[in-house]
Amino acid sequence: MDYIQLRSLLEPLVTALKDTGTHPMLPALCEEIGLPAPPADGSKRERITSSFDNVTDADLPTIARKLIARHPPNATTRNQIQDILWSDGAYPSIPKRYRRDVARMLNCEGLYIDARKFDELLERLWILDPDDWVNFFGGKPKGLRADIQQHVHVNPEDWPAETLFDQLGAYDASDQRFGLFLEGLASADVRPDESAQRHFVACVNEVLCVCGAELRETGLNGGYPVFSMVSLRAATRGRPKNLIFASPSKPDLRFRDALDNDVEIVTNADEVLVYDRPIGNDGLRWNDLQQWWSDKEQIFEPMYAKRSSYERLKTSLPQNSPPQSLLFRAFFEGFRTAVPTLPALLPELWLHWDPRTVKERGPDALLRFRMDFLLLLPQGVRVVIEVDGKHHYADAAGNADVQRYAQMVSADRELKLAGYEVFRFGAAELQAPTAKEDVKAFFDTLFKRYGVSTSRAS
Repeated sequence: MDYIQLRSLLEPLVTALKDTGTHPMLPALCEEIGLPAPPADGSKRERITSSFDNVTDADLPTIARKLIARHPPNATTRNQIQDILWSDGAYPSIPKRYRRDVARMLNCEGLYIDARKFDELLERLWILDPDDWVNFFGGKPKGLRADIQQHVHVNPEDWPAETLFDQLGAYDASDQRFGLFLEGLASADVRPDESAQRHFVACVNEVLCVCGAELRETGLNGGYPVFSMVSLRAATRGRPKNLIFASPSKPDLRFRDALDNDVEIVTNADEVLVYDRPIGNDGLRWNDLQQWWSDKEQIFEPMYAKRSSYERLKTSLPQNSPPQSLLFRAFFEGFRTAVPTLPALLPELWLHWDPRTVKERGPDALLRFRMDFLLLLPQGVRVVIEVDGKHHYADAAGNADVQRYAQMVSADRELKLAGYEVFRFGAAELQAPTAKEDVKAFFDTLFKRYGVSTSRAS
């Protein structure tokens, strides 16, 4: 992310806030968008400039998002800021050639059902008129906004979809902006008819799948499906239905209602957790997990819920694996205040569950039945982290065991083919003096790869 350019774009916007309130209002204005408290002395410009000068680079993205939401700039500046924020994004790449193919496909499918919501989508994502102020005072629409009204709404035969895409700048836009555009076109706002939504998605996916992407159903909104752009190369196809985790021993489970996939813990309910809430396109974050824990345990004080959920997860870690415990602690210590909006690091998660024992099934049944850690990242990405002790590659006597190692790499291949990303730490790595710094560096790189912001919560 280009922090220098981002700071340059934000500075005049922040300075302009001096005109939105009086001297006594400045502290509240600063707090509203995440700025530190301004000094008590000086002019309003000097006070707010001093506050902005004290902002670290890591906090700039949070301030930018709040500023866009609460004090929106003109569309040109907004898009420049958004493109910087999205520069490390995880949206799949859609080359220009395939964007043109999507546009051609829309010539037969239609751009929208609800014209007003279609126009609102265009306003949110594109620069329709550099002179936005004209419209605020009731002036006649100019520029691209007027052209769209004339050639898309009044005389739709004038512009094929390829022309509209070209005029919007869709062919050269960032992958995230283009992806958000297609998500918007597939939404129930623009297409308030489920069959029309699904038909549109099926047609567009014929093109997208060629370049390794698709619009995938990831949730519901008002009873209508929600579709999100995901990569076919990095994500699994299904959505998690139950997460069975934080249990160092095999849980005793049964289906209370198999039709609804309703899982019941039969015995020792305090030894296993089952997260059964919907997991959307943002993945599962710590604040989602904390809210679930708070509701489950009826803990209404946020700080206590945060501490108790952390302690509950920590107690599930194997007592005979200090390296695994170190990785868990290093995650929290490394990210601290950013943790709530980061993906939850779920320990001791059951990938497979079989009511029969290994003795009954045979030694080769469900070789990878439990993961050391799992993260559910945005866009359906699932990351497995394993901490390898001697038992991963040696027998009970400590001698190299080629069969055991072969089983491990075979299970890894199955996971990767199923769409999981698998990363391994050697136990010796996590016993080195630099272990915590190494863990932090790994997660920094991992999150950057998948477009997960590590700045503080917005």
